[in-house]
Amino acid sequence: MTEHTRTYSWTDPEFDPEKIKHLSGLEYLQAIARGELPAAPIAATLGMQSPRPEDVQEGRVVFRLKPQNFQYNPIGSVHGGVYATLLDSAVACAIHSTLPAGATYTTLELKVNYIRPLIAGGPEVQAIGEVVHVTRQTGVAEGRIVDEQGRIYAHATTTCLIMRPPRH
Repeated sequence: MTEHTRTYSWTDPEFDPEKIKHLSGLEYLQAIARGELPAAPIAATLGMQSPRPEDVQEGRVVFRLKPQNFQYNPIGSVHGGVYATLLDSAVACAIHSTLPAGATYTTLELKVNYIRPLIAGGPEVQAIGEVVHVTRQTGVAEGRIVDEQGRIYAHATTTCLIMRPPRH
């Protein structure tokens, strides 16, 4: 058994409502993709790449991951929780990209279907989240994890609760 050490860093995303209250969800995510605002620390923890500017569009967000052995479960493949977090990030951010300034959301439900294992040394994968429908109170999105050949590793659906600022 070989022991490994992993060191990583992240930027504390001290939430500053004054700095972002005038940004729509799309503008907020685009600022993260450009490196103007910090990514969520969970991305660094799990080895996820922040979206690139071209990965953030209204109703569609893409996250990337290179499978590595520190993400493994006891049976030698990437843990299902990593898949779920990657997909939750993509689908929830797809919904976030449609929201006006001041609106927030939280995941109400996430359903993941696992299709094939991710293995360290295997291909980089993309989690692609796309909005199905957004109403005043809920958003529904679907996502999939695919490699560069289009092979699917998992797919998911989500429902998010949307919290909008009070009308004046």
